[in-house]
Amino acid sequence: MRTLHIKLAGLLCLFFLAAVSNSFAQDISDALRLGLPYTSSDARALGMGDSYIGLSDGVGAAEFNPAGFGLLKKLEVSAGINYLSYNNNTNFLNQFSNYSSNATRLSSFSLAFPYPTTQGSLVFGLSYHNTQDYTAALKFNGFNSGNTSMIQDLNSPSSTWFDSNGNPQNIPFDLYLTGNNYINTNDKSFNSIFNGQLNQSGTILQSGSTGNWTFSGAIEVYKNLFLGLNLNVITGSYESNFNYYEMDTQGIYANQETSPGDSTTYGFSTFHMNHLLDWSLSGWDAKIGLLYQLENHSRFGITVQFPKSFTVKETYNENDQSIFINNPSATYTYSDQVQYDIVTPFELGGGFAFNIQSLIISAQATLIDYSQLKFDNANGLDAQTIANLNQNIKDNLTSVVNYNIGAEYTLPELGLRLRAGYFVQPSAYKGDPSQYDRKYYTLGVGYLTDSALEIDLAYAHGWWNDYGYNYYNSPVTNQSITTNNFILSTTFRF
Repeated sequence: MRTLHIKLAGLLCLFFLAAVSNSFAQDISDALRLGLPYTSSDARALGMGDSYIGLSDGVGAAEFNPAGFGLLKKLEVSAGINYLSYNNNTNFLNQFSNYSSNATRLSSFSLAFPYPTTQGSLVFGLSYHNTQDYTAALKFNGFNSGNTSMIQDLNSPSSTWFDSNGNPQNIPFDLYLTGNNYINTNDKSFNSIFNGQLNQSGTILQSGSTGNWTFSGAIEVYKNLFLGLNLNVITGSYESNFNYYEMDTQGIYANQETSPGDSTTYGFSTFHMNHLLDWSLSGWDAKIGLLYQLENHSRFGITVQFPKSFTVKETYNENDQSIFINNPSATYTYSDQVQYDIVTPFELGGGFAFNIQSLIISAQATLIDYSQLKFDNANGLDAQTIANLNQNIKDNLTSVVNYNIGAEYTLPELGLRLRAGYFVQPSAYKGDPSQYDRKYYTLGVGYLTDSALEIDLAYAHGWWNDYGYNYYNSPVTNQSITTNNFILSTTFRF
């Protein structure tokens, strides 16, 4: 079963086993957040549907195929800026909500230095490019007429822990939403007066990004055959702010004491959870590439992306509250810090590009086996937790082939390059139908003046469906997600 945080939108965990293990509950989504592919930060490549492994004849080679640096004959300097709009339409209990979030970032800054040679080519590159943008949003709101709720789920044995005297406790107990005389002595869990019939709502806002500082080198090892290497240092951050509410909008529990015998718990109104998650990210990886140019009309490229190793320093803060009519509210707070590594799988890519007069057509495919994602080197998480997480990954994720196609048409008399593309990133989950695949179409235009200055603008529209659950047996939250991405870049050649 997927929870909201498991899905590709990267949503927070809504099961709060943190109180049991004194640690925030990691899940598959944490690995996928770092292992999923991204839309590129290079305007020309994005305009051509990110189909660039077989082309890579600019500083965008740092992202796609470092062998492409070997084609450069002049010093190049490039910089770009990116604007991302994320929109999420949800259907929860036949109630529709919309939520959006935007971000503007430096997308890339690159330098390429051709080194003088008597034969062939030797080129070095230094660049920064934004590799992942975690901007996302979700909102849902609906009355659950069924007999389930988060309060009840948090009363389950799996969400119950024991104090130093061996007495069972959980979050609803600390919030006076149950009482001692409601303990089930058979399994040490808590009973509850609650039996669904609550309005459930929530919001999740996510932000942050990762970027690569990349050193690249390429050499022409044989006539028209280029070999390239990237060494990447990864830095970044991720933040998530989750608010969840269960409210007695129909007054079903207004005339009861949630903790029998305690008059201050008379007249339940609202249960509110706020969870803040913060990641500090660092890591490294490497990529090698080959590129072969056949005369002046076609190129073929192959890349091997080695596993990326991320170190995640995670800070988790929880603030929960129960509110009663005309009585004081109760609060529960918890915080924790853990550290662990996430290692992504190999990525094998191949592509080609054909030049037919003024038209370039390119295509590529990339194989990624998401079942090879893994957690490692944990500090603050026990070995069994890590083993269970990695087993979950093996059981639920699969290998996919991403494919990209693109085209560029040059109008030499105007100095214009017109671009278009399309690409698909299939869902990493086993058995997902195609509506959960991320799909994009792209458009772009470039303006070249005297072979020295180029200005590029790219637009990408993405769309896919998603779904998730707030807790075990929760009503489903169906999502329809769209993104709009603009990149503006400038390149100087000397």
